[in-house]
Amino acid sequence: MSWTNGPAPDPVALFLLHLDAQRGYSPATVAAYGTDLEGAHLFLARRSKGFDAPAAVTKADITAYLADLHRRGLAKSSVCRKLSALRAFYRFLRQRKMVVEDPCAALANPKLPKVHPKVLNVDQAIHLVETETTLDPESLRDLALLEVLYGSGLRVSEALGLDFAHVDLDQKLVRVLGKGRKERIVPLTGPAAERLGRYIEQRGAFGPAPREQAIFLGKRGGRLTRKQADRIVKAMAVRSGAPCSISPHTLRHSFASHMLQAGADLRSVQELLGHSRISTTQRYTHLDLAQVMRVYDASHPLAGGGDKKD
Repeated sequence: MSWTNGPAPDPVALFLLHLDAQRGYSPATVAAYGTDLEGAHLFLARRSKGFDAPAAVTKADITAYLADLHRRGLAKSSVCRKLSALRAFYRFLRQRKMVVEDPCAALANPKLPKVHPKVLNVDQAIHLVETETTLDPESLRDLALLEVLYGSGLRVSEALGLDFAHVDLDQKLVRVLGKGRKERIVPLTGPAAERLGRYIEQRGAFGPAPREQAIFLGKRGGRLTRKQADRIVKAMAVRSGAPCSISPHTLRHSFASHMLQAGADLRSVQELLGHSRISTTQRYTHLDLAQVMRVYDASHPLAGGGDKKD
């Protein structure tokens, strides 16, 4: 049974439609909610319950489902995501008076370890985007993609979603459609605008259809996919000597971290990244202890033995 591709119990179908039409969630996000709810529904079916009658589901049912996830060895982050999907579903049902009680109301998330986003250091990032390569159309595309991901901090979906109408190379600006279909204007670096221009001159080598408006193309002339973009970043990372485990999102994390380390204010970085909550941006404000000590030693009048003069 797949609720995103076929018939669905009415409450779930309405919820997924709400995420798509009212909240503006991407198809991938809507599909992820559908998958999470389907997994819970299949478990509840073993208890003779399900989301075709969501009011009959109790807190004990949801607790048993979470316990089953733990027994199966799911990561705490995955359990949190599935519980979040259930909370959103029941919040939607309560708002529409389709249920009275929320069986998820008093349930706490599993405690997650604090994990800072993985980032490249500045030297690694610069070396990556300045990797020497040939100037064939694929290489020009790959370098242009890296420049946009690191230089402008775009999500990979935002970069791959760019069409000609979204890019102004003269003004060095791109119009981005972010999460929730919210638009924002993001600047391009000089090198990014230059490399995008050089790639666009060679874009025809990919054989796009006459009406294809996507900037970044794959070998068959269609819009580049996330998997292809991930392979490109990993291959370029290996070639440059950067950590081979990086992903397109690592470049976005690196953009945010380097901007804040260089003195950019938090609100500006939040706007550039398209975060709806500043708490999300604050994840990038971490500094390693060695850097904190270097700043302290260089700045505090009593640091280093107290021999600094006024």
